[in-house]
Amino acid sequence: MLPIFVRQANLDDLSTVSDILAEAAAWLDRENMTLWQQEHISLSVIQQDIEQGLFYIACCGDIAAGVVIFQTEDLVFWPDIIQTDSTFLHRLAVRRSFAGGSVSTQIFQWAIDRTRELGRHFVRLDCVADRPRLRSVYENFGFKHHSDRQVGAYFVARYEYEICDRIN
Repeated sequence: MLPIFVRQANLDDLSTVSDILAEAAAWLDRENMTLWQQEHISLSVIQQDIEQGLFYIACCGDIAAGVVIFQTEDLVFWPDIIQTDSTFLHRLAVRRSFAGGSVSTQIFQWAIDRTRELGRHFVRLDCVADRPRLRSVYENFGFKHHSDRQVGAYFVARYEYEICDRIN
């Protein structure tokens, strides 16, 4: 397993984050699994998310291997839960040259550790419900299916990972 470290993206990373998302989106399109529309991964949207401190980059040495949005609130996909008890992951993407390796696993572990540091009890994420391969990645890591929900045009499966060593 290649060691990775995760750091918060800054505006100097705009093209890196954009390139990783575009590469993942192009691969998904080729596989007939379109996920993100161009407006969801446009430079202006990415820049706004970086400025808000939401994007993180997973690095293997000097190479940016993946990206993820890490949020402490998600009222769009998770409006029905207590927000202060969870963190939320979105737009996880890994460069194709690192696909099938351990980058996503290490990003998940980083998110769990960060969630624990924040004193929160769940890491939550979602995906389009008709993506069995993606769902199995989450489930194989240990995420549990929470529920399905219609969010705009998307029917999503929602997953959670409980931080077990919480203090009650």
